[in-house]
Amino acid sequence: MRERILKLVREHHAETWGREQFEPGETQIPVSGKVFDEEELVHLVDASLDFWLTTGRYAQQLERGLARFIGLRHAVLVNSGSSANLVALSSLTSSKLGDRRLCPGDEVLTVAAGFPTTVNPILQNRLTPVFVDVELATGNVDVAALEAAVGPRTRAVMIAHTLGNPFDLDAVTALARKHDLWLVEDNCDALGSTYDGRLTGTFGDLATVSFYPAHHITTGEGGVVLTNKGRHKILLESFRDWGRDCWCEPGKSNTCGKRFDWQLGSLPHGYDHKYIYSHVGYNLKMTDMQAAVGVAQLGKLDGFIEARKRNWRRLREGLEPFEDLLMLPEPTPKSDPSWFGFTIHVRPDAPFDRRELVTHLEECNIATRLVFAGNLTKQPAYADVEYRVVGSLTNTDAVMNQAFWIGVYPGITDHMVDYMVETVAAFVRQPARA
Repeated sequence: MRERILKLVREHHAETWGREQFEPGETQIPVSGKVFDEEELVHLVDASLDFWLTTGRYAQQLERGLARFIGLRHAVLVNSGSSANLVALSSLTSSKLGDRRLCPGDEVLTVAAGFPTTVNPILQNRLTPVFVDVELATGNVDVAALEAAVGPRTRAVMIAHTLGNPFDLDAVTALARKHDLWLVEDNCDALGSTYDGRLTGTFGDLATVSFYPAHHITTGEGGVVLTNKGRHKILLESFRDWGRDCWCEPGKSNTCGKRFDWQLGSLPHGYDHKYIYSHVGYNLKMTDMQAAVGVAQLGKLDGFIEARKRNWRRLREGLEPFEDLLMLPEPTPKSDPSWFGFTIHVRPDAPFDRRELVTHLEECNIATRLVFAGNLTKQPAYADVEYRVVGSLTNTDAVMNQAFWIGVYPGITDHMVDYMVETVAAFVRQPARA
């Protein structure tokens, strides 16, 4: 019966999701999106037929596959990339880390030109974000400013590889070692990027990845925290799973061999370990149906990465003649990015501004996005929170006012890239505006 159902699913995919013919100017070119075939549908239906509605066999398979791909020992699935950031940083507040735990008022270095959920966990854990500026060419942290930002209460660094472009990992890891700081890599936009031949996500104490449909692979909603240390894995799972002290897999019990022989806190000796809570945690697990889609997607990841690189490279080559008016992105030295998007800065002396170019592209059905929050310190959400700024945020403001990005995701074809380049070129070549 199951095989007959799955055969029908394949037939349904063939009838329902034929490839749309691209018509320049008529067909929308998104900045991102899910790319899938019949295998994702088959996996999803297969998981649903088990009716195992929480974490199960597919989740275990995806965790193992992700850890193997990255080259780390442990992958802990969660329900979003934002949750991955929250669980990762929260785990560093555990009393089980002794003197190295993060405590309220401790500082975490980050950048103001980024996405809110890289910074929100800092605030949610009553820590203090310290904002520094970025480089315009790479979009990543200015490492000189990062060094200057270290203060007596600085305990961690949490920054993203912007739009898939690795930050200077030599400098940042050296700073973390020098000052005994935790390093959390927000790798949500950079799955498959490398620095000095090594995958991003393997340099920090913890790293996070998002599986939202915009990202390199998707489970719909979902994410993962990566680590090489068993101690961190146990803490991550605790904060993800209600804050429990027990580390048994779902459906298992007495892994520790002393389920009714613990004495923790002020609880009576022998209180059931499955109901002892060592942290103020959450329930942020991924469902097995989501994980099933991720297993199918993981098998396509290498091809997705190559498509992103190819699309980025063709955009870069096509727009190079206009670098006097447009600042184009540069990969960080020693890196090979798995790009999330293609950034364009309209230079201040150009005869047009960002709004005019973005409006033109949108009218031509080429979707655009600004570089996330621009300058987080100017966002209304952070008007009343405590933070510290070190140095100027001049480049961050330039990102806020002059930069945007267009897509490179694997659903974008060579024909679409050609149209994107032609559309930008035609606009830039127009006579000076009144």
